[in-house]
Amino acid sequence: MGDARKLETVLESIQKNIHSASHIFKLAQDAFKIATLMDSLPDITLLKVSLELGLQVMRMTLSTLNWRRREMVRWLVTCATEAGVFALDSIMQSWFTLFTPTEATSVVASTVMSNSTIVRLHLDCHQQENLANSARTLALQCAMKDPQNCALSALTLCEKDHIAFETAYQIVLDAAATGMNYTQLFTIARYMEHRGYPMRAYKLATLAMTHLNLSYNQDTHPAINDVLWACALSHSLGKNELASVIPLVVKSVKCATVLSDILRRCTLTTPGLVALHSRSRNSGKLMPLDKAPLRQLLDATIGAYINTTHSRLTHISPRHYSEFIEFLSKARETFLMAHDGHIQFTQFIDNLKQIY
Repeated sequence: MGDARKLETVLESIQKNIHSASHIFKLAQDAFKIATLMDSLPDITLLKVSLELGLQVMRMTLSTLNWRRREMVRWLVTCATEAGVFALDSIMQSWFTLFTPTEATSVVASTVMSNSTIVRLHLDCHQQENLANSARTLALQCAMKDPQNCALSALTLCEKDHIAFETAYQIVLDAAATGMNYTQLFTIARYMEHRGYPMRAYKLATLAMTHLNLSYNQDTHPAINDVLWACALSHSLGKNELASVIPLVVKSVKCATVLSDILRRCTLTTPGLVALHSRSRNSGKLMPLDKAPLRQLLDATIGAYINTTHSRLTHISPRHYSEFIEFLSKARETFLMAHDGHIQFTQFIDNLKQIY
């Protein structure tokens, strides 16, 4: 493959005169194929040319739409891996000029930390750790820049390094108030529970609840499972955690069927029963419905049934009658959970008869 100087001239000519990213990408791929054609060692000079062209493609397509962008990013990481540790470290150090935060975490850092890359590069423990540190630093920078899309990836990539993991968690907490929605926070909360951090999962779940608003008619909302999970988690941790989450539920959820589901689940077992240290945290008694915090949840559930019933009756049609009767029977079950529930429900029905 001989003359390195001639290749340098060709490279400069391509960079100067070809303005199509797709054309340069094709040339980069061709150069890579030729450089790695032999079973023995690759042609390093041609491999460097291929990498330089790939880097130019990354810069050209970073802020413009290109349908092949994902393929280009994956290819560049493959090319850099073939070129060696220095090339990989170099693209991680200058990631912000080449990749979006999402690309840098989900493709670049993930590939760098994969077993296949370690095997491919024949790295010793020291080299592995250096490369992993660079990947974790990159992941944390991306999480800072785009927490919505990169925080979970950063946590995953930093799992084996305590300080980096703590930093990633703090980034999530800082972004929770303004930069993240409830779906993202619930996802990270579930991840934390899976990793064995129930209190952190609880903290993130409560932050997620503050962003949520479930109206009376949203009984198939995708966040319902997350709300039920958050309540089950709080319930498993103990009375104090459940008492803290219930006001958030009452504020965020106005759907009667969801509230009644949560209420029933809370009355079936003792709070903290699932916790390992439950004996010291609760007396083993079921929580009473006539005292806080369940009283607040019961009142909110009854109120939601009343409001929803009025709303449904204002525009009900004969084909909805059977569904409405079923809804009323569910409402009655909830009313009867209250101390004076029978009287309340009778008054409620009498009131409906007068109005409608």
